[in-house]
Amino acid sequence: MFINKIIQHKRAIVLVFAVVTVISIVSQFFVSINYNMVDYLPDDAPSTEALEQMEAEFSGTMPNTNVLVRDISVQEALDYKERLSLIDGVTDVMWLDDMADTRVPLEVLDSDLVESYYKDSHALFSLTISAGEEVNATEEIYELIGEENAATGEAVNTATSQNMTSSETFYAAALLIPIIIIILVVSTKSWAEPIFFLTAIGVSVLINLGTNIFLGEISFVTQSVAPILQLAVSLDYAIFLLHNFSDELKRGETPEKAMAKAMKSSFPVIFVSAVTTFFGFMSLMLMDFEIGADLGLNLIKGIVLSFISVVVFLPALTLFAYKWIEKTQHKSLVPSFKGIGSKILKFRVPALVLVFALIVPSFLAQSSTSFTYGLGDLPEDTRAGADAKMIEETFGQSTPIVLLVPNDDIAKENELADEIKALPHVDSVVSYATMIGTVIPADFLDETVTSEFQSENYSRIMVYTNAGVEGDIPFQLVEQTRELAHSYYGDEAYSLGESVTLYDMKETVSKDNQVVNTMTIITIAIVLMLTFRSFSIPIILLLTIQAAVWINLSVPYFTNDSLVFVGYLIVSTVQLAATIDYGILLMETYKHHRQHMPAYAAMKKALDEKIFSIIISAAILSSVGFILWFTSTNPTVSSIGLLLGRGAALAFLLVVFFLPAMLLLSDKLIKKTTHKANFYEEE
Repeated sequence: MFINKIIQHKRAIVLVFAVVTVISIVSQFFVSINYNMVDYLPDDAPSTEALEQMEAEFSGTMPNTNVLVRDISVQEALDYKERLSLIDGVTDVMWLDDMADTRVPLEVLDSDLVESYYKDSHALFSLTISAGEEVNATEEIYELIGEENAATGEAVNTATSQNMTSSETFYAAALLIPIIIIILVVSTKSWAEPIFFLTAIGVSVLINLGTNIFLGEISFVTQSVAPILQLAVSLDYAIFLLHNFSDELKRGETPEKAMAKAMKSSFPVIFVSAVTTFFGFMSLMLMDFEIGADLGLNLIKGIVLSFISVVVFLPALTLFAYKWIEKTQHKSLVPSFKGIGSKILKFRVPALVLVFALIVPSFLAQSSTSFTYGLGDLPEDTRAGADAKMIEETFGQSTPIVLLVPNDDIAKENELADEIKALPHVDSVVSYATMIGTVIPADFLDETVTSEFQSENYSRIMVYTNAGVEGDIPFQLVEQTRELAHSYYGDEAYSLGESVTLYDMKETVSKDNQVVNTMTIITIAIVLMLTFRSFSIPIILLLTIQAAVWINLSVPYFTNDSLVFVGYLIVSTVQLAATIDYGILLMETYKHHRQHMPAYAAMKKALDEKIFSIIISAAILSSVGFILWFTSTNPTVSSIGLLLGRGAALAFLLVVFFLPAMLLLSDKLIKKTTHKANFYEEE
């Protein structure tokens, strides 16, 4: 009934989808993009609470940009400070004159303090740029300081990400679409069919982007990755349907009857593939680090919309424009895969031995990989990357940790500052107690002198470290500083700063990792169990894909590379959710043939029939990943791309070589643990 309605009202369906797509294209321009990863930390993260407290107590917020101006005098530096403060979006500029009297000879001042801001006639300014103003403010800073000077920090990284995302997403799509078209042209017998594939999924991608208007805002990770992932993951559904449609036409059916039969036969596989992917992405929604919920919601919407598009819009579009398929027929561009099953099965024993030899070391290695939690180091061929290196070479690494403590005891504050200054990798500690002393009460001083250090309720202590932003030593410093502050002030002490935020991010996503991976496996296992009505089949399918995930994620450990954790977390879920489809397709076909023939013959026939579809799906997903890796200078997006590209290729190899071997080895077990297996038995 449902199928007949779609065929009967094909023109109306095409028109409705066209109108909704146009509305969605317009709507997506009203969706704002958030480039600040800090905003996605949970509200109860210590650094989030600390930031709220500081914004309530102090007018000047946390510095998020360093600007280096070379070869200038103190007076010229003061002039630059004034000009920097006039830039739109810059709310605060700190320099040496905020910490000491620059009218006296610098030689009589604390040398460590002076060299934090002014060294070898080079001045380093600390700026605060408002959220949302990063791009314009950074451009004005570059105009003011010129090519020979430098700017770096969170705000600069945010501006760089923002500029990169829009241009690189377009660049990735411009490379990807021709590659997908080539893959699809090779896989079909009509020049027009690939256009139908891409139109059906492209429409769902555009509608997904348009419906983000109801969310108001999405992250730059979602903007960069979600549309391309949706395209790659759900293109399978269109391929399954149109391949079945083509098979029915070969049997002499009319286009309408061929489509009705194709929809009926392909619906179960498309539905199961969509549901497993849906629940895989649903697991991302459980992350405390809200970037997971942001991306997960977009991918879930995408899968639902792609499914609707393939089962409603694609059949209507295909029948509506069928004459173009007829007119653009061409000979098959690929050789027959008949007989490949027996060749693949010759490798079943080596495949089992190799995978079982790799699985434990890979599992251990991927759980020992070193991670970065921020944006990571930007490439030196970008302005931001080159500037960061210039500032580090001139002033070394300088990362501030800010403490907020009650201002009721100046002597206690001084003791805390002394203990912190004694920590390794701490260059200087700047506070009311260290700069003004413990003798002069704040009431006797002008507010312009004290406002940097004291509010109505809190004192602000700036701790300057030289250990970098993230890694074992910076995170250890965060722990030590927090412990010391808590030993003096208990829960009334707050800490914040880039390294503090990244430390909280690490603590949050480490817990997320276990929850997300566990829930992904459990939900997909339940779907597979209900689909195949079997206890053993889900275990075999999940073992196959999970082995591919572990091998993929272990590579950085063996190559001694650091992984962007957000990329790792997303891909460990996405690879499982997206590539399980290959196993489902092969398993469904094998199970069907196993009811009419022995195990070996059934597997050989299943491989002959389905390897081409699996190759096409894996080639598209792998291409998507490698193109994201190749085109993106954003370390997070690039990391996701490389892991995804390599993961899809590994999943393909394991589904084609390891899964058949496991199914043949477990044939008796599958028969016993599958409800109404009805396997063929030789007499």
